[in-house]
Amino acid sequence: MPTVGVEEEFVLADRRTRSAVCRSLSVVPAARARLGGPHVTPELSQSQVETVSGVCRTGLEVEAEVRRLRAGAAAAAAEHDCLLVPSGVAVLGRSGPPPVLDQARYRALARRFGPAIHGQGVNSCHVHVGVADREEAVRAVNHLRGWMPLLLALTANSPYSDGVDTGYASWRSVVWSRWPTAGPPPFLRDAAHYQWLVDQLVASGAALDPAMVYWHVRPSAHLPTIEARIADVMPDARTTTAYALLVRALVGHAVQMVRSGEPAPDVPDPLLRAACWQAARHGPVGTLPATHASDCAPMAVGRLIEELWKRVEPHLSRHGDDRRVSDWLSHVQLNGSGSARQRRVAERHESGLRAVVDDLAVEVP
Repeated sequence: MPTVGVEEEFVLADRRTRSAVCRSLSVVPAARARLGGPHVTPELSQSQVETVSGVCRTGLEVEAEVRRLRAGAAAAAAEHDCLLVPSGVAVLGRSGPPPVLDQARYRALARRFGPAIHGQGVNSCHVHVGVADREEAVRAVNHLRGWMPLLLALTANSPYSDGVDTGYASWRSVVWSRWPTAGPPPFLRDAAHYQWLVDQLVASGAALDPAMVYWHVRPSAHLPTIEARIADVMPDARTTTAYALLVRALVGHAVQMVRSGEPAPDVPDPLLRAACWQAARHGPVGTLPATHASDCAPMAVGRLIEELWKRVEPHLSRHGDDRRVSDWLSHVQLNGSGSARQRRVAERHESGLRAVVDDLAVEVP
């Protein structure tokens, strides 16, 4: 059974104002005391916290670990008068100067990229899936890259930014696209081609180091895994778990294609970027280019989900994950992604976006 790990990034919001606050320097040590040092890290912004799961194999293990980490981080945030909020961007924004963490790496980013670093306190969900080696990972990414727009549409959870409805389902992905190395991975011939390209990006100055190759899906820079980085952080643990298991199944399908010698569709990067923009704009509504196939013909999102299901269902069933993922996909088709949930909450409550923050905030056990 392939291993899976989950990394989630969260906004720290003040309990009274619900705006983002710069308290990660206090919250991270408190969370580490509860959860263990490797499982909680600071992020670029001082208004963020990231949790890092242990290595999991079963769906039950994934959900238990995600719940444990969320609960511990939320309790640590509460100790410092904060809410732990799983939204792709800060719903009500923040006051004061851009809260970049005072660490050597982030200072180097600020020097090199200037104002582009401001406002990058955005929150993703990264899923790692174990693979045999770098060569297999690189070739599997070629099969995975065309599915990234659909995964973004399914997980979009950032319609509001600085107290304003952006009109997008995933504003996080728009903000993140400012980085020169963000976006879909190129079609990679083999592991040597991948390494050459990463080296060139670093040498050119577009990337500070290999870890800054921010492709939507990539071979991990430091682990024997494929890392899917396309998703917004999602509203709850069950959704995060279902998504992680879906990614594992999709990686399983891609590895199967590699081992059987099935060629991957060489979809041009501009079409992938356009499809990801459309997914960020509208979420799981309407149509998307079918970038998993060479012709990229427009296809209804529901039909794309059916095409995805054909490929992942055998891998989900093998590990007992099919019901959990099927229920989530059906929910998204009926009710929309996290962005639709945020808008429904805002419409129902007089307090508007304050209610959105409260609805998202992880409960303290």
